[in-house]
Amino acid sequence: MTDLTKLTLAEARKGLKNKEFSAVELTKAYIAKMDADRDLNAYVCEVPEKALAQAEKSQEKINNGTAGEMEGLPLGIKDLFCTKDIPTTACSSILKGFVPPYESTVTSKLKEAGAVFLGKLNLDEFAMGGSNETSAFGPVVNPWKKERRLVAGGSSGGSAAAVAADMCAAATGTDTGGSIRQPAAFCGVTGIKPTYGRCSRYGIIAFASSLDQAGPIAKDVRDCAIMLKTMSGYDAKDSTSANCPVPDFEKFLHQDIRGLKIGIPAEYRPEGLNSEIAALWDKGIDMLKARGAEIVSISLPHTKYALATYYIIAPAEASSNLARYDGLRYGNRINGTHLDDMYINSRTAGFGKEVKRRIMIGTYVLSAGYYDAYYLKAQKVRRLIREDFLKAFEKCDVILTPTAPTAAFPIGDKSMQENPITMWLNDIFTVSVNLAGLPAMSLPAGLNKDGLPLGLQLIGRSFDEETLFKAASALEEDINFKGMK
Repeated sequence: MTDLTKLTLAEARKGLKNKEFSAVELTKAYIAKMDADRDLNAYVCEVPEKALAQAEKSQEKINNGTAGEMEGLPLGIKDLFCTKDIPTTACSSILKGFVPPYESTVTSKLKEAGAVFLGKLNLDEFAMGGSNETSAFGPVVNPWKKERRLVAGGSSGGSAAAVAADMCAAATGTDTGGSIRQPAAFCGVTGIKPTYGRCSRYGIIAFASSLDQAGPIAKDVRDCAIMLKTMSGYDAKDSTSANCPVPDFEKFLHQDIRGLKIGIPAEYRPEGLNSEIAALWDKGIDMLKARGAEIVSISLPHTKYALATYYIIAPAEASSNLARYDGLRYGNRINGTHLDDMYINSRTAGFGKEVKRRIMIGTYVLSAGYYDAYYLKAQKVRRLIREDFLKAFEKCDVILTPTAPTAAFPIGDKSMQENPITMWLNDIFTVSVNLAGLPAMSLPAGLNKDGLPLGLQLIGRSFDEETLFKAASALEEDINFKGMK
């Protein structure tokens, strides 16, 4: 019998519809895979009984013809999405024991469409990190060459690893500065960060409110299209949610891309760029050109300021958002002799090193005397970065770049641990997209000499995910990347 966990989301959907197997059989196959690969540390909370109960209900709906778009499809949920009656911790000790009494809008939409939830997936604490090593539950192990104990990327490392290792059919992720795309590249899977406002942020634990955006991580481009259609849509509970129609993204796959203009930014090929990544980028350019796309040179001159801008704005918003975690109303509390002691003790014990670092940076740049010099200036540069993209899109339809400057590196890599700026540099190709609020997709494009996956990134205009899917499906077809055996 076919290993059901090897099926794509689209294949599993078709198999359920044709009664080739049941939703319960599919869910049991994933539960068995979760048991077998628990050493990857991808899940921080498993709910097999709830999943099987959901699968039974889904099968009834499939049998009586009332199935939803995602009926019976088993998903993993990043532990940043609030899930009613299922623990949600953002992988932080400060939220230990927190069980939300409500559901995030994104997970509500997936549930209403019939998806089955297998459990909650590991992430960097409060989504702050690029390797999934800051989690209170410990690091996720990349399933590629797992004997080498490599990072899965971050912050959505659990989501990317679970999809790559066939521990769920697809997963939710969030992306603040590359947290869907970089782990997708490290784990050889596909992920899309949609336009800011495309998916509701209601019920997603906030890191940086003007940058955070939910999106899917899946085995291929079609699966991302299926997931994103369900996850998207206007939500009155989120003041930043965009009130615009949600296209059927699947309809834009496998179309003719002749005449499509592909922008290649000079600033994304700095001196010293990894030669294997540069060669892969050139190969992607040649593939699109061979299909009749037009290659256009573009400039994004303020790219060099993107990391500095991001690491002022994101910590500033984080310091504000994380002020609510005081041990008083929910989560972990460490008592003291008076109220101030309780605040200090709870936050000292509850937050990890990276979160504390970003809170301190954010508090500093927002403080009197430094607000104008840092935060206000960063917001002005952010506007310039967005204007660079708007000018570039006058000349092209989609931009092609690498996703990350390296392949996955070892867990505990001292060069990353001892100098946090080295870790932050991993976001060099991704943060500009979040600052500009644009959609971007990472897809696996090949392996390096060590047999580790490398990714290419496509960036699109605001609310033009359709063109992204169009270009990505063409590129995916030509690359013909083979996932883990």
